[in-house]
Amino acid sequence: MERLQKVIASSGYCSRRKAEELILAGKVSVNGKMVNTLGNKVSYSDTIIINGVTLKLEPKEYVLLYKPRGVVSSAQDDKGRKTVVDIVESKNRLYPVGRLDYDTSGAIILTNDGELTNLLIHPSYEVEKVYLVKIDDIVNPSLVKSLSNGVMIDGKKTGRAKVKIKKIDKKKKSSLIELTIYEGRNHQVKKMFEAIGYKVSKLKREKFAGLTLDGLKSGEYRHLTVKEVKRLYAFK
Repeated sequence: MERLQKVIASSGYCSRRKAEELILAGKVSVNGKMVNTLGNKVSYSDTIIINGVTLKLEPKEYVLLYKPRGVVSSAQDDKGRKTVVDIVESKNRLYPVGRLDYDTSGAIILTNDGELTNLLIHPSYEVEKVYLVKIDDIVNPSLVKSLSNGVMIDGKKTGRAKVKIKKIDKKKKSSLIELTIYEGRNHQVKKMFEAIGYKVSKLKREKFAGLTLDGLKSGEYRHLTVKEVKRLYAFK
């Protein structure tokens, strides 16, 4: 049993705050009875109707996928390309939390929990994302370190970041950098390196919200444990 507003939010219908407003406004009924006070608990077997529309409830599912390159981070693609949803076998309607570029690999969560999705992508919670960045060049350490103080992209300065140079291969003229950010702006990592004069040749997200790819190969996935899901909710 969970609070009614949480179940509504988890379904992806709206935010928890908006769900509370709908309840107080008398727009929600449970098993044919109008509910207009907060604090009521329901189960996923109950029939919840909002503004005359029955809420579709599914058992909550949480999956960590090692996204391969060449796969789209969406539920469907108008160009017919393979998506992350195509990889994960499920009876539920799963959606990716945030996005990874088509040519970027790494950790991505798929779930049907709308409330958790909103929590993890909301900028105010500053969810940690760790990337391994490959540059086909010998980088200038001082330039790379400057990323930690923020750089201007799309007319706005990026937030705090952690930067660690993992390897510089002078023979192959390449560099590996670990970058930790707490935002989720469009193409952010690539644009940050472009801002200091480098083009990213390969990008992998090694860690997302404390979850790592340990034990997974590219294209593999696993379900999160109850403990891991609780830890994700602890961001709020």
